[in-house]
Amino acid sequence: MKILYYVYPERGFSPAMTHTLMTHVLTTILTTGPAVTPTAVPTATATTTSSGSSTLSTITGYLGVFIGFIIAFIFIFWLSLIIWTFRDIRSRTQDLLSQILATVLVAVFFIGGLFIYMILRPRQTLAEVYERQLEEESLLAEMTERQTCANCHARVESDFQVCPSCGQKLKRPCPKCERLLELRWTFCPYCATNLAGSPLQSMPGMSGIPAMQSMPMQGMPPGNPGVPMSGPRY
Repeated sequence: MKILYYVYPERGFSPAMTHTLMTHVLTTILTTGPAVTPTAVPTATATTTSSGSSTLSTITGYLGVFIGFIIAFIFIFWLSLIIWTFRDIRSRTQDLLSQILATVLVAVFFIGGLFIYMILRPRQTLAEVYERQLEEESLLAEMTERQTCANCHARVESDFQVCPSCGQKLKRPCPKCERLLELRWTFCPYCATNLAGSPLQSMPGMSGIPAMQSMPMQGMPPGNPGVPMSGPRY
């Protein structure tokens, strides 16, 4: 107050007016200063907090969608493994208990159960077993139908008259149509010729069958009926 009194004496300020003016200035500073200065800080803080909350909520939303996709994929994959296991075990065995156990094993233990099933499952499917049986039966039928000599069991063809190994008589020609016939046939099935009147040539191991009329063959002298036919053994 003294400073203002001595500075402005020429302007007519009295000590009472100076005191009043200083009181008014101090009152204005004390009432308006603290209210104006802090107003800008809470606004910036609120804006930052709002921006951080929005970013966090966006990240949380994307993360929830991603986790949802992962859970859906795992569930669909688990269900697919169960269906595949059931179909695979059905194609390998007809045992109902084995089918149920394999399906439950994969359903409970998931990928671990699948590994266990892959180790313990049958090696071949029912279709593969059936095909293998067909191949074995076909091979057995081929071996059964293969003609062999009754004397030496050598392999012979259907148009052989004698065995090339031991000379055993296998078939005889029809005297009329000259088709090869079985030795036990009485009639020719091709020309209906009665073979009962046509004697067979006597040969070893053919007792009870009448001898045929002598037929000249290459390497044999004619006119020797009743001579057993024998050839060199190969």
